[in-house]
Amino acid sequence: MQEEFVVWYLKLRGIEYAECIQPVALPREDVNALGVKYRRIPIMSIGRDIYCDSRLILEKLEEKFPSGKLGATQPEQKALEKVLEQWTINGGVFNRAAQLIPPEMPLLNDPKWVKDREDYTGRSWAKSDISKTRPEALAHMREFFELLESTILADDRHWILNTEKPTLADIHAIWPFHWLSGMKDALPPSIFGKDHFPGVYSWIDRFQKALESAEESAPKVTRLKGAEAVKFITQVEFADPDGNVDDKDPLGLKKGQDVESWPIDSGFTHRDRGQLVALTRQEVILKTQAKLGHRDIHIHHPRTNFRIRAVDDNGGSKL
Repeated sequence: MQEEFVVWYLKLRGIEYAECIQPVALPREDVNALGVKYRRIPIMSIGRDIYCDSRLILEKLEEKFPSGKLGATQPEQKALEKVLEQWTINGGVFNRAAQLIPPEMPLLNDPKWVKDREDYTGRSWAKSDISKTRPEALAHMREFFELLESTILADDRHWILNTEKPTLADIHAIWPFHWLSGMKDALPPSIFGKDHFPGVYSWIDRFQKALESAEESAPKVTRLKGAEAVKFITQVEFADPDGNVDDKDPLGLKKGQDVESWPIDSGFTHRDRGQLVALTRQEVILKTQAKLGHRDIHIHHPRTNFRIRAVDDNGGSKL
């Protein structure tokens, strides 16, 4: 789901890129070959820097391609953009949206996929359990739809920040609603019909048309096979210079120290480990080695919803 809004961003910006499609469930041998344990997709490579987490990816794209960026410029707009980013992922929207996957979905008949989802989320994906949680998820999702309908979109604006074109705020806000609206039987019309939330659905329709228009003029995507992608990444240079470790950071870690980092909201059983290259308020950077070619790779994780710990002499985490 989150890989979609990174692709949306690239299309809307007209940024040329290559992609290497990964399996929907583990194992992902191409990612493993890079020495990356992080299990969520997408990940992004610019040189031998590997960026994990969709929000960090968008931040890096805004930073590295500033001309024509989609992010807000005014303080109050920046605040709303950030609030919406946090709301959809940390505020319950994403979690409740995932609970609305219909029990009839064919993938739920695949034991391998179900086991993979359970490993990823730490909860049951049995059809009976999905059916039990569905009414509560519908109630919460109706509240989320109503919030957009009755506040931000209540004045008939076309875009979240009342701009002429969609911005980063729209991308952060729309993706769970766009995803659910296109999923058969996810949202019952008696509760989520277009007559109930006309503003939200009009916004989704406009966004889809904007994507289709952008795709017509966007550069052609280069599609790589796994071995091609890994070889290319491991043969180029780093995109980011070595950073610094904040000596005032509460964790008290030191540059060059062996650490591990992992998400704590989902995919938390897969931890990246390496030497600490940089630690800022926004991200942590670890140095590890790709399995192919044994060249150094820098793995970037955001700080939000990630845990970072020093590794002791026996290879375990220090509390």
